[in-house]
Amino acid sequence: MKTRIILFISLLLIGFNANSTEPRGLRTITNTAFKPGEILKFRIHYGIMDAGEATLEVKSDYTNLGGRDCYHFVGNGKSVGAFDWFFKVRDRYESVVDKDAMVPWLFVRRVNEGGYIINQNVSFNHYSDSAKSEKATIAIPDNTQDLVSSFYYARTIDFTNAKEGDIFEITGYLDDAIFPMNLRFLGREIVSSKKGDFRCIKLRPMLQQGRVFKDQEDMTIWVSDDQNKIPVRVQADILVGSIKMDLVDYANLAGPPAIVK
Repeated sequence: MKTRIILFISLLLIGFNANSTEPRGLRTITNTAFKPGEILKFRIHYGIMDAGEATLEVKSDYTNLGGRDCYHFVGNGKSVGAFDWFFKVRDRYESVVDKDAMVPWLFVRRVNEGGYIINQNVSFNHYSDSAKSEKATIAIPDNTQDLVSSFYYARTIDFTNAKEGDIFEITGYLDDAIFPMNLRFLGREIVSSKKGDFRCIKLRPMLQQGRVFKDQEDMTIWVSDDQNKIPVRVQADILVGSIKMDLVDYANLAGPPAIVK
């Protein structure tokens, strides 16, 4: 798997170097929320069962594509314990994201969930506003995000003056289709975790109804109310049951966490 990912990145680099031009219309995002080397660890519960664990990592070295410095984000998830016996999960997601524009150039998806397998490579061209997978090349709006890059981009949003009900727009890509991944601001709360009690911002993503989730607003996310905006808790109702994900550890944050003393 690693060999295929390296080969894909190499081919993408060749394409960028052969067609490198001055970036057309790329935005500039100020990021103080995360830095290279950050690691976030989570415990996942399915109902009352301890079902899995997940890690999100910002690789310590930048990747260069076409003269642009990029973050390399990696997310891993796996089932554990008794849950692993009857529904084995081994998921890996990678995204190479422009450091200044916070848009993805490359998305790698390796999913094995109970024998359901997805191997997908997607390259984004934000000069021509297109995304190319093994199956199709489609037109995309400006600043389209993949599943991983959308999470890190959302952390750069300034919620300081947000009011309950405010919508923050994000355009998402998945499986050769474009869909909204907008966030609704719900207010602020204190959330207890293994790492302490956090002051949190409460958000509700606008999800794809019917694929995994019962309704469009069946997920709630609490992120730390500080410059890091790390997820402290995620709760979701899915087609079969409910899932909760809790923060259990972190390292190399960009700033001090909003822990209530």
